Amino acid sequence: MPLTFAQDTDAALPLYLVAPDGLDAVKARLTPSQATWVEANGFTANIGEICILPDALGLSGALAGLGTKPARQRTRFALAAVRAKLPDAIFRLETDLDGEALTEQALGWLLSGYVFDKYAPTAAPKAQLVTPAGVDRTKVEIVAAGEALTRNLINTPASDMGPDELEAAARDLADCFGAAVTVVAGEDLLSHNLPMIHAVGRASPRAPRLIELNWGNSGPKLTLVGKGVCFDTGGLNIKPGASMGLMKKDMGGAATVLGLSHMIMALGLKVQLRVLIPAVENAISGNSFRPQDILVSRKGLTVEINNTDAEGRLVLADALALADEENPDLIVSMATLTGAARVAVGPDLAPFYATSPRDAAAIVNGAEKAADPVWQMPFWDPYETMIEPGIADLDNAPSGGFAGSITAALFLRRFVTQTPRYVHFDIYGWNPSAAPARPKGGIGQGHRALLEALSDLFAL
Repeated sequence: MPLTFAQDTDAALPLYLVAPDGLDAVKARLTPSQATWVEANGFTANIGEICILPDALGLSGALAGLGTKPARQRTRFALAAVRAKLPDAIFRLETDLDGEALTEQALGWLLSGYVFDKYAPTAAPKAQLVTPAGVDRTKVEIVAAGEALTRNLINTPASDMGPDELEAAARDLADCFGAAVTVVAGEDLLSHNLPMIHAVGRASPRAPRLIELNWGNSGPKLTLVGKGVCFDTGGLNIKPGASMGLMKKDMGGAATVLGLSHMIMALGLKVQLRVLIPAVENAISGNSFRPQDILVSRKGLTVEINNTDAEGRLVLADALALADEENPDLIVSMATLTGAARVAVGPDLAPFYATSPRDAAAIVNGAEKAADPVWQMPFWDPYETMIEPGIADLDNAPSGGFAGSITAALFLRRFVTQTPRYVHFDIYGWNPSAAPARPKGGIGQGHRALLEALSDLFAL
């Protein structure tokens, strides 16, 4: 079902979103019998608590717990925690929240309606909400739709989401907004000087490709590069079964940039958008690339392969080199790139790297506004020697086990030499356990932070 607000109606029932310290004030607004009912039900306004208000004719409204400020800092989207508990009715939000805090709750409400039901029926919550006063309905619904696109792409198994299907998703998105898509696939990658994309994907019967989407003809140039490894066996350095289990999500960077692209185009932002997605399957066959191979990249840099399971940075490198040749105002790469990032910050934070301190500050500020948490990591120059093997310009998998996310980011930065402003996100793309507005499964990270930051990044 579409993630939208209900049409305004006089029949909408009040839904009081209340914190514990505001409960007495809300009860004072109720009838005496309703206030007694709230007390009798032991409602304390903690996150996830509801109290249905009856009257002589049936349902007259409900109270939803907002929780204390410390609790809200630990659990985003408090309103989303109650939606599935509410009856099938249309509600109007009554709250003291405004601004970004209110928008966060409104977005959470919409995202709590997301279900992935492609393969089995899954019931969505039936309660609906009128757009809260002060909330930009159009923007919030667009953001929710972009997030749903990202989740759907990640959640779809590799059997139905290979390079062909990822290309089809990009074409469908382009058709919605009049964007142009071009694709270089298979052996044509070699004649177009995209050798590392070809090397990583050549072992699969599903042809590797570079998908390019272009939209907009005025404003600053923004290039988004998303890792589109549709499944990752690890190649000849094959992953153990437990590590391979979630590899349908290894195209989460591509899914996230497509979700962000939906938001940008639907909002009509004045940018020149370019999206580059190297889409491959890292499979195993007689022509798989091998450990100790040395690949020559689009940029001319040579790369020694010390682990075929460090393939994402290889396909991104060719795409980043292509992006860099245009010298756009900003390049952003998004990728489910390293396990080291998850060890460092867990699944909920999206670590990012930025060559410009001003850009980093804008993204951190955007993340706070959008309730889309990020954490800045350093392009730490002293670690450059760790990615220099001696026999080639670069090592795709430095030994030692230290600073894996940083060395991967430094590797990618080597391919962005003409564009001063470069940002890289090392995202997870998966929610391992259900939380308000975030069911277990695929999830976008960093894209809402970037969307909010664009006005500062480009003075839009």
